[in-house]
Amino acid sequence: MPLIVRKPGILTTVQDLGRTGSRSFGVNPGGVMDMVAARIANVLLGNDEGAAVLETHFPAVEIEFDVDTAFAIGGAEFGAEVSGEPLRNWSVTQAHSGDVLRFRKKHFGNRSYLALPGGVDGDEWLGSRSTNLAVGFGGRKVSSGDRMELSERRIATRLTAGQSVLPRYSRFPTVRIIAGPEFEFLTATGERRFLTDGFTLTNDCNRMGYRLSGKPIHLLHSRDMISSAVAFGTIQLLPDGQLIVLMADHQTSGGYPRIGNVISVDLPLLAQCGPNDGVSFQLVSVDEAERLVAQFERELNYLRVGCKLQTQNAFDRS
Repeated sequence: MPLIVRKPGILTTVQDLGRTGSRSFGVNPGGVMDMVAARIANVLLGNDEGAAVLETHFPAVEIEFDVDTAFAIGGAEFGAEVSGEPLRNWSVTQAHSGDVLRFRKKHFGNRSYLALPGGVDGDEWLGSRSTNLAVGFGGRKVSSGDRMELSERRIATRLTAGQSVLPRYSRFPTVRIIAGPEFEFLTATGERRFLTDGFTLTNDCNRMGYRLSGKPIHLLHSRDMISSAVAFGTIQLLPDGQLIVLMADHQTSGGYPRIGNVISVDLPLLAQCGPNDGVSFQLVSVDEAERLVAQFERELNYLRVGCKLQTQNAFDRS
């Protein structure tokens, strides 16, 4: 039951929620840039939330369906359509054999996610199907002519995610952070600039990290640092006073001061930004960060339960 890739798009890869337990060996978790979009798309389709999805940039992938099946799309709005019929993001759609999924126009965001029944086919490495671009293991980078096998087929039910669980994407988001280990070593001016000024994403932005441009930020004293652990969302201060935010394909350790870390619920906002977009930072406590992630998980659980009930009702009526 194959799906055929007619056009690969820009950097279309198989990704899941990342590989864990291997950082001590220098293997980063990787995974999707926008975890919320991938999780919601999988929940809508009835998949495990960690099932592999296709992450695509614009111009995006073009896929021909060779079978009847349901699918779901989340993340960036790229003007998706099936055989000329426009689709809604954050909902389940039915495709029929011979239909072609295309993405016609970039409206906002930079990464769109396609979920398929049972998860997208890809190589497993160290317990994950995420594509590690640096070493070429796991998942796969999609090429023209690729055939993806479906492990399951499903008939679509009318499922759409409610606004309460969806990320509030923006080209200039205010992203909440917690203080990093070296935050206290900022000068008063540096701290004020960090927390009140806006920054612009440069062209040097990719899955490994975003380099920002703004007024320079400095420490009270220059410091020699031993390389220390970093994570998705770690904000590093470079010697020239500019910032880098580490993203999904970040290294496992780094030697630059870590002055903050983006909280998990706001990482999707940053993940959908691109060059020339802006970002500002708002400091919150660890307690507040934990409260926000607990609130999101409750909303996602409501969606999960609602999808199961609606799917069951549709099955009972059939």
